[in-house]
Amino acid sequence: MKIDIIISADDIKKDKVLHKSAVVIDMLRATSVITTAMNNGCKRVIPVLTIDEALETAKNIKEDVILGGERKGLKIDGFDFSNSPLEYSRDVIERKTLVMTTTNGTKAIRGSIGANNVLVGSVLNASAVAERLIELKNDVVIVNAGTYGQFSIDDFICSGYIISCLKEMTAVELSDVAITANYVYENNKDIKSFAKFAKHYKRIMELNLEEDFEYCCKKDIIKVVPEFINGEIVIR
Repeated sequence: MKIDIIISADDIKKDKVLHKSAVVIDMLRATSVITTAMNNGCKRVIPVLTIDEALETAKNIKEDVILGGERKGLKIDGFDFSNSPLEYSRDVIERKTLVMTTTNGTKAIRGSIGANNVLVGSVLNASAVAERLIELKNDVVIVNAGTYGQFSIDDFICSGYIISCLKEMTAVELSDVAITANYVYENNKDIKSFAKFAKHYKRIMELNLEEDFEYCCKKDIIKVVPEFINGEIVIR
């Protein structure tokens, strides 16, 4: 299994994802939200790029729908919830559709169209993602959402952790950037401590989202692997 990494949503190129299994990571916080919502019984997540698209999509859904997302880390005016995974409890999200738009994460998910599979990954479900990738038997590209088009330490170390999980399960061939991500993780297995060096961490603290940060750094507390199929994220 060959493994490569794309370092931000702005760096996605079709030839990098084509015919591969893509894993999208935005651990702080979009993919952690999606993983948590799906684990708590969310029927499906529809990731969109703009606020207007989210409002229009939600308006056309007949079933119970929730609008969630953020801009610059803050809840969008008129939306039900922000981008905090702690808000998407079972009593809130079970059997409902979540229409979601975020600054980085939903852009990375939509940008990965063309891959054989687009999985939603995080620290929360890293081992489950690795197991699913082995089942799919494709080469892998891990797509870091990044922060405003730039490299992000938090997504990178999460990539390294997923690679570490894969190395324990199967033989892998790593690109240089994948080797680097894995090296970073193997030398910083306390993800929370290392992720505090990220510029995005400072923004999380400015918004008093320390509980979100603590939660998003918990390893393997969720076994589901959401997958983006035909415009929506579901559990297969």
